[in-house]
Amino acid sequence: MRSSRFFFKTLKEAPADAEVVSQRLMLRAGLIKRVAAGIYTWMPLGLRVLRKVETIIREEMNRAGAVEILMPAVQPAELWQESGRWEKYGPELLRIRDRHGRDFVIGPTHEEVITDVVRRDVKSYRQLPLTLYQIQNKFRDEIRPRFGVMRGREFLMKDAYSFHAGFADLEREYRNMYAAYTRIFTRMGLSFRAVAADTGSIGGTGSHEFQVIAETGEDDIAYCPDSDYAANVELAEALPPATPRPAAAAALERVATPGQTACAEVAAYLGISPTQILKTIAVVCERDGEKELALLLLRGDHTLNEIKVGKIAGLETFRFASEAEIEAFLGCPPGYIGPVGVDPQKARVIADRSATVMCDFVCGANVAGFHFTGANFGRDCPEPEVADLRNVAPGDPSPDGKGKLAFCRGIEVGHIFQLRTTYAEALDCAYLDEQGQRRIMEMGCYGIGVSRIVGAAVEQGNDEKGIVFPAAIAPFEVAVVPMGYFKSEMVKSAADRLHDDLVAAGFDVLLDDRDERPGSLFADMELIGIPHRIVVGERGLKEGKLEYKGRADPVATLLAADAVFALLAEKLR
Repeated sequence: MRSSRFFFKTLKEAPADAEVVSQRLMLRAGLIKRVAAGIYTWMPLGLRVLRKVETIIREEMNRAGAVEILMPAVQPAELWQESGRWEKYGPELLRIRDRHGRDFVIGPTHEEVITDVVRRDVKSYRQLPLTLYQIQNKFRDEIRPRFGVMRGREFLMKDAYSFHAGFADLEREYRNMYAAYTRIFTRMGLSFRAVAADTGSIGGTGSHEFQVIAETGEDDIAYCPDSDYAANVELAEALPPATPRPAAAAALERVATPGQTACAEVAAYLGISPTQILKTIAVVCERDGEKELALLLLRGDHTLNEIKVGKIAGLETFRFASEAEIEAFLGCPPGYIGPVGVDPQKARVIADRSATVMCDFVCGANVAGFHFTGANFGRDCPEPEVADLRNVAPGDPSPDGKGKLAFCRGIEVGHIFQLRTTYAEALDCAYLDEQGQRRIMEMGCYGIGVSRIVGAAVEQGNDEKGIVFPAAIAPFEVAVVPMGYFKSEMVKSAADRLHDDLVAAGFDVLLDDRDERPGSLFADMELIGIPHRIVVGERGLKEGKLEYKGRADPVATLLAADAVFALLAEKLR
């Protein structure tokens, strides 16, 4: 490909509203153009990257035994009503009506449609297992689209769905897809981790996220450097403390703490560590018009994990209590609440594992402007229920028992789920087993954010000059940059010949034959992120040499013209 026959335009500066590195660089490099909030046109350079990502995904999905289909973006409301997600999904679901007043949605995902396809045509265990996938645009009406293609409203996604006659076979396919995803992200040249994750709104039992490691990632990943353990912080288990609770040594005393409500403020005021403070968080669940209060207890330096709270029986629909509700239940403002003296008929008390081994702790006295010191479970307040309520922290024991946890940040680009029978039951997707008995199918779901991968690759690979793409997904593998293409026939002839020979040898090449100064040509090729650059100049040609520079190399090197092919073959093949 020659720049003179291609269509791209770079910018010296990114738009002022570009929020993250990938958004700024993709706009500057001309990979995308904004059409509306969260909606982008993929320009030729960006589309080349997107298509290379698609190709790797498609090859590995086919290799894994999945069969490609294409489902409609517009889906009838009836299917979503049948699954129960018409009401549950929320405002991200874009609902529309046709000219006849019938309700439809612009699909954010396709569990309903694929289950309807399979329930119509698959009737016997002999037709199972079956894994179907598509690569298709989705739409989610994000309340605040941001971060460019990282959290847009319209995006390209690969979604696959598997159907099975039993859970054991679902587990087999889950491992198969896990391996396929590992191959996909490895082939793309990305640094990534597979982490245990929460199933979220999709439902089901087990799930893993595939996270591209990047300092700018929005997800915290807890991992063990000494083992293979990795999990999203939302799911990582905080193990019970190894040491028992010490015996009480201090007397309970109510002390004045005027205006001190936050744990850090109370700790500073009393001259103690936050680890000596018992933090109390009030939540409410509503059932049949009645409000039920629960007090969640954590050590003062720990952070509540809302996902874990929502998995506790009876707290599935919890919300944080309002100031008025706290006043009504406990008779004091927030910031001064605690478990001492609380009527168990009025509030359920649940303590995090780490909180249960605290002794002589400080907690709210349920009186404005006062805290208790020297408080102890069993003596001053009943022993609470115990649960894992907190986020893990660096240095915590790894749940696999093989070391301590460390943290890194990641960008989710893939997610696989064991859906089990969540959707098959709702949509009555069944088969006849060997005995002729009707049984509900087991399902799996496997998604990859195709367009998100491009943004994640830019977040992971960039420097002060622009994008540093892995060769497997770069818009071009090699840039041939002639010095004075329109001024020297020698340079023009050599550059044209080199371009043609490289293309004939199977390399993906861009010849930058624009009539621009060399500095501008170099800057654009670095901004775009092409991994290998060959400079053709008169002086070098007279010596039989060309200049080579890898995108991440600090300096360029001269090499014999006839050595270019061997060098590129070694680096790219």
